[in-house]
Amino acid sequence: MDKKTIIGIVLMIAVFIGFSFYQSYEMEQQQEILKERAKREQTERAQRIAEAEAQRMLEENMTAEERAVRDSIELAERENAEIYHHGAALYAARSGIVRLDTLRNDVMSVVFDNRGGKIVDVTLNDYTRYDDGERSELVKLIAPGSANMGVSLFRNNAKEPLNTNNYFFVPKVEKFEDRAVMTMTLRVDTDAAIEYIYTIYNTGNPSRDYLIDFTINEVGIDHLLNGSDKLVLSWTSRSLQNERSFQNESMASNILYMSDGDSDELDASGEEEELSELSWLAFKQQYFTSALLAEGNFAATTSFKTAKDDTVGFVKEYTAEIEIPHSATDTQHNLALYYGPNDFKIMKGVEFKGQDSNLEDIIPMGGLLIGWWNKIVTIPIFHWLSDHGLSFGLIILILTLLVKLIILPLTYKSYMSTAKMRAIRPELEAINTKYPNPDDAMKKQQATMELYQKVGISPMGGCLPLLIQMPILWAMFRFFPASIELRGEGFLWADDLSTYDSVLELPFNIPFYGNHISLFALLMALALFGYSFLTYKQQAATTAGQPGAGMMKFMMVYFMPVMMLFFFNNYSSGLCYYYFLSQIFTMIIMFAIRHSVDDEKVRAKLLSHKPRKKTRFQERYEEALRQQQEQMTINREQRRQRR
Repeated sequence: MDKKTIIGIVLMIAVFIGFSFYQSYEMEQQQEILKERAKREQTERAQRIAEAEAQRMLEENMTAEERAVRDSIELAERENAEIYHHGAALYAARSGIVRLDTLRNDVMSVVFDNRGGKIVDVTLNDYTRYDDGERSELVKLIAPGSANMGVSLFRNNAKEPLNTNNYFFVPKVEKFEDRAVMTMTLRVDTDAAIEYIYTIYNTGNPSRDYLIDFTINEVGIDHLLNGSDKLVLSWTSRSLQNERSFQNESMASNILYMSDGDSDELDASGEEEELSELSWLAFKQQYFTSALLAEGNFAATTSFKTAKDDTVGFVKEYTAEIEIPHSATDTQHNLALYYGPNDFKIMKGVEFKGQDSNLEDIIPMGGLLIGWWNKIVTIPIFHWLSDHGLSFGLIILILTLLVKLIILPLTYKSYMSTAKMRAIRPELEAINTKYPNPDDAMKKQQATMELYQKVGISPMGGCLPLLIQMPILWAMFRFFPASIELRGEGFLWADDLSTYDSVLELPFNIPFYGNHISLFALLMALALFGYSFLTYKQQAATTAGQPGAGMMKFMMVYFMPVMMLFFFNNYSSGLCYYYFLSQIFTMIIMFAIRHSVDDEKVRAKLLSHKPRKKTRFQERYEEALRQQQEQMTINREQRRQRR
């Protein structure tokens, strides 16, 4: 062992011993600190016990007069602290006598509470809600305790704002021929106040009467806003359950808004979002909405929570912190509150300050792709038929017939494509026989494309008509569950076409299906099975022998109807009724076309077809197939050489 090694070992031992002594010293110091802390805490605890015992003895020896003096002094101290925090006027407004005032028009009843100067009850006169499976009471968009709306104020640089919900306003009711005005005034200082002015109209026009004008007037309250350039309006509301299906109502309930001319909704998670340039903000239910509209734009921070099940009495819990622009010269804020149905005709007519509100965008019509169909075709026809006194079961029947007539050319084109494929089955079988080897799949595909081009068949001829029909089918899927006109309307055994028609309640719950049997959903699934079976039978001539034909038959004929039955069992019976009729009419149309088309004539026409010049798409497609075939040949040759 050399000298350097010995020195290194000695240094390491020295460092280790030094660190051990240092750590031991630190532990001793820590122990001393803990002992001192425990001793101090023990002394403080003993002192508190002694003080409590002295206070108890003092209480026992105190006379009634002394207690009264002591209590009055403590009360005065608390009052002085509260007055300093709130100001004398606001402190006086913290207590009062509750007064409820009810204003009515033809469509709703609204109850105002002077505590908070807010609306505490909104009952719609023309709509009933489900309760224990029956429609037993009127719909309430707000029930006592379910909603709050108040302005946040600051005082003496307080960390937490003072909300007007906690103060008593002075109410004043004025009634005129076509409206009633409720003015709520809160005195916040000697020369400062805040006013809420609600105006309820009774004009006979639902678009006007469901809209409550709501004006906030500021009178010298700048010092309560701490120099802020905005007025903060806190709005919370619980969406009460009004429909039979909690699941469907929950899925349809959300926060929607109009921002910079475009409507949108919160993410399904309900997580907090900051929104700006808003013209309205809506707490939407499946068939009803509570919305705040503004004359100018505003910003808001919004979120919602979803109830876990139908035992809590509400569906969603909404929260919004609304920021209304404020300045020293802009002390009047013109707002409006819409409490009403999601009725397209009513919402489309809602105007505020002479401007269209576009509130009808709240109703899910299917967006830009398919919404036009519902707005231009479905809704006008639906309303025109209902205005003539027809039952809604008959209206759906007529609407289904009209839709089928409109898409009849597409249905015919799709069927003819299938007939052409059936007519050239011998030629297709010859190609399959010529190229039985899976390695020749590209050659077989190329030969098939050449056959299609020779006889004049488009490979997409059967798919395109179906794809064109899809937006219409999707439009109807969005229309029926959102159509409030069906709500409460019965047909045959279904007492409400807007929800599921339960003909048998099950004593157990089937996952993804439910605890009941919907007859219209069952009929729809049976009709879909019949349609799928007939369609597959007609296509069997062209798919026989192809890989996966058996699986395709299972998926198309058996699996799809069962899946649709599970999916639609809890859905609107009106939608199931529509799809049932649609499948029946489609089968009738296909049967009629089938017996009007001569397959022999179709085959003769195809074989006599003069090939047209290939399109650029066909040329590019065939070139891609040729290159792919060459690459596959090269790959096979390379694999043989490696072996």
